[in-house]
Amino acid sequence: MRLNILGVGFDDLSAQQAVSCACEIVSGGENGYIATPNPEIVMLARKDNRLSAAIEGAKLVLPDGVGIIIAARILGTPLRGGRVPGIDFTAALFEKLVESGRSVFLLGAAPGVAHEAGRRLAEKYQGLLIAGTADGYFDDDEPVIAQINSVSPDVLLVCLGAPKQEFWMASTAARLNVSLCIGLGGSLDVFAGKTKRAPVFFRKLGLEWLYRLCREPRRIKRMIKLPLFILMAVFKRLSR
Repeated sequence: MRLNILGVGFDDLSAQQAVSCACEIVSGGENGYIATPNPEIVMLARKDNRLSAAIEGAKLVLPDGVGIIIAARILGTPLRGGRVPGIDFTAALFEKLVESGRSVFLLGAAPGVAHEAGRRLAEKYQGLLIAGTADGYFDDDEPVIAQINSVSPDVLLVCLGAPKQEFWMASTAARLNVSLCIGLGGSLDVFAGKTKRAPVFFRKLGLEWLYRLCREPRRIKRMIKLPLFILMAVFKRLSR
């Protein structure tokens, strides 16, 4: 059963449990996708029924942002599995894909980024099969779908940014020869070395958002939604 956090249901799983579930989906040849909402995406979903439905239709919904964990505690429905950052979840999944000889296709980011990400991932995870790559700058889905289906990867990383990636997975997953799609926002830039993640110290304290804000002050308009999200949780708890 999913726990409702301000209108979006999250699966209460640890990172290890989430990886195990993903492997079961891949092994079973199921056709579905994983969503990794942060507070910003939850707030968008509260105003957009289409996005809310897209997230609800996911096989797994994992709490990517620390704000989700804080809000869950405030609401009295704690996610005991803790935060499951999409990029860390996928890195752990890569190790399992290597063990089982599975393949992955990388979709998204600017031209050349997915290719470089694939090259680096293949070096880091010896034996990881990169079935193909494609950038996220496309208007017509059909050529992209055809390219993906021509190689039939086991896993497809969809890094188109929210909410585009959620809409794309919800409308396209059933047409893909792929067992599992994972929405991962800007993760390909990290995998390709174009964007640096916060140091481990910041990540352990749940302050990765602060590190990114310091490096990219223009993100302030997006980051301001985090305290608003927490306040929404407080007001909801008080209104009960």
